Amino acid sequence: MKYALITGGSRGIGRTVSIKLAEMGYTVLINYQSNDKEAAKTLQLVREKGGDGELLKFDVTNPNTVAEAINSWSTRHPEEYIEVLINNAGIRKDNLMLWMTGEEWNSVLDTSLNGFFHVTQALLKNMLVKRFGRIVNVVSLSGIKGMPGQTNYSAAKGGVIAATKALAQEVAKKHVTVNAVAPGFIRTEMTEDINENEWKKHIPAGRFGEPEEVANLVGFLVSPNASYITGEVISINGGLYT
Repeated sequence: MKYALITGGSRGIGRTVSIKLAEMGYTVLINYQSNDKEAAKTLQLVREKGGDGELLKFDVTNPNTVAEAINSWSTRHPEEYIEVLINNAGIRKDNLMLWMTGEEWNSVLDTSLNGFFHVTQALLKNMLVKRFGRIVNVVSLSGIKGMPGQTNYSAAKGGVIAATKALAQEVAKKHVTVNAVAPGFIRTEMTEDINENEWKKHIPAGRFGEPEEVANLVGFLVSPNASYITGEVISINGGLYT
């Protein structure tokens, strides 16, 4: 079997990526932190599409729980390894820098940037030993352009972008690719509080994107067709560039 781990996989882009990778033949490991109901729904949708998977409940910001979850899975699957990692976990706590609390800053960076480090490091050794791996980091337009009211989110995603480029160079000779996908405004729970009618005026394509469009791009980067692409940040934003 081929295994893929999707962090933040219970809803939104993570859910559609889980379904897409299952359709590509991967057994998907759906990570989530707290929402048991939504995680179970994602697994149900995966199975309805003819795929299979399992739920891995752990907090990506806690290196101990990450290590415990990965080690426990490895013990249950001694002959297998997780060859695909989609670092998708992320949260928004928007505020102007002047009013931003330390908790708003730290929690956003902890989830996206430290979460990337904890989970990637836990899986990287086996990818290098097996001489194959695919890592795709879901970042954001905010990490490229910088968005007012999102200094925390922009910093977190910008940090992952820089780490993507650095790590790609470290592991390329072992046939491990590391890329990032930078969505713009995608119609998910995370953008429900954004006025789509107002913002789509600024998007050349004239609309928000769909999570399935992001999932298709992630699926391509995981596929054999993308084996010579690494260290790249691919925007999917309807033409909304800096």
